[in-house]
Amino acid sequence: MLAVIDYGAGNLRSVVHALKHLKVTDMQVVQQPEQLAGAEKIVLPGVGAFGACMAQMRKQELVAPLKDALAAGVPYLGICVGMQMLFEVGEEMGEHAGLGILGGRVIRFPHFANRKVPHMGWNQLNFRRESELLTGLGEENYVYFVHSYYCAPSDRDTVVASVEYGVEFAAFVQRGNIFGVQFHPEKSQNTGLRILENFLRL
Repeated sequence: MLAVIDYGAGNLRSVVHALKHLKVTDMQVVQQPEQLAGAEKIVLPGVGAFGACMAQMRKQELVAPLKDALAAGVPYLGICVGMQMLFEVGEEMGEHAGLGILGGRVIRFPHFANRKVPHMGWNQLNFRRESELLTGLGEENYVYFVHSYYCAPSDRDTVVASVEYGVEFAAFVQRGNIFGVQFHPEKSQNTGLRILENFLRL
């Protein structure tokens, strides 16, 4: 069973739609902690403020069973804020503790004279290392972003792909069974669908 966590994230429907397009049949939208039991893969979509999202995850008592599942080796894909919550601290609207699964912080883009924040639109991935989720992708791959904060991992070896937007930031991270993408694969056309498909094949 593929579990898609629902904590009120705005892009839940578009993620579920993309997964259905890929012919996923054994999928459950999860709102209760006991529903994570038996999940073979987990997707955590995310739109919104880091602190508010973590607060809602705690309110729904999803944090402990999620961390237990990841420790047990269940493949996980965090999308946008779902990636950001993997880290120790998010700085959006004050400091807030994340899941603490990956070391590092989620920080705001600096002020740019010639670039708008939020970073919104298409940008090219710069691959830094191999990953199962990159199977079948060529060298030039553009994906869709909407965010004002970005992840700064303390372990650069977790970075699969980065993007340049005034600064270089981690757009795709992986440690073992845990994957996170700052972009929205469900809105990234063929490249995004291929990444989702590769995750489903794990």
